[in-house]
Amino acid sequence: MRRLVTLYIIGIMTAATAVADNTTQRAVAANDDDSIFVAEALMEARLLPRTTNFPLHFARKFLGRPYVAYTLEGNDPERLVVNTRQLDCTTLVENVTALTLCVYRNLYTWRDYLNALLQMRYRNGLLDGYTSRLHYFTDWISDNTRKELVSEIQQPVPPFTATQTIKVNYMSTHPEAYQALKEHPELVPVIAVQEDSLNGRQYRYIPKTSVANTKAMRQAVRDGDIIAITCSKPGLDIAHLGFAVWRNDGLHLLNASQLHKRVVEEPMTLGQYLQKHPSHTGIRIIRIEK
Repeated sequence: MRRLVTLYIIGIMTAATAVADNTTQRAVAANDDDSIFVAEALMEARLLPRTTNFPLHFARKFLGRPYVAYTLEGNDPERLVVNTRQLDCTTLVENVTALTLCVYRNLYTWRDYLNALLQMRYRNGLLDGYTSRLHYFTDWISDNTRKELVSEIQQPVPPFTATQTIKVNYMSTHPEAYQALKEHPELVPVIAVQEDSLNGRQYRYIPKTSVANTKAMRQAVRDGDIIAITCSKPGLDIAHLGFAVWRNDGLHLLNASQLHKRVVEEPMTLGQYLQKHPSHTGIRIIRIEK
């Protein structure tokens, strides 16, 4: 079992108070509903069999909660935002992953959850301003793979028959779309350097024409895997995120849906879903490490 890196957090009083590590104060933006939800979810999970599919177990606890975008934004300086009440596709994935990592490592407190979220969301597990957040999901995968929190599945071939070459620049070329970059233009060159560090990397993925109810797909993708939808939109790497759910008719996506305005298990198969979005090219598969 891999060990969740300890961040030496030594002070948490309530959900909205400061978290202190051994060098500096780290503010947590949350409320009591968040801490109560996390504490209850972890307490319940502690009693479940270890054979439980914990990513799906936790993901389904968010079903029906409203879709709200940009819940991580608007904090200056950057704070560790916890919002279990309103979610977009990224925060759904992060909340579920943090809870799952806690259970996999036999850690069951609010402090443990905050440690997991902080470790996962920021480069090297260190909150050091807006640019320390892992904004591009390829960066998120890479950094958290290095920290042994997740792993990316790229075999076998088939179904992983396509290759994505990363070419991102959307944030640095559209700073007006990001509040922090509008207010702090000096951060744009830092973001551009981060983008350049990702560009040219290659990853195998499953093209959307292969996302079907086949033996190869069922062997490659497991219930509860994180699904990252690749796209052809200029400057971006990933268009949407969710969790894999297998049903009799094929693979479905549990996601925070902008269309449905809430967290749902999509009624259509993922293959059908992808075909409805011309810019979606396929899926990358990420597994939370036990």
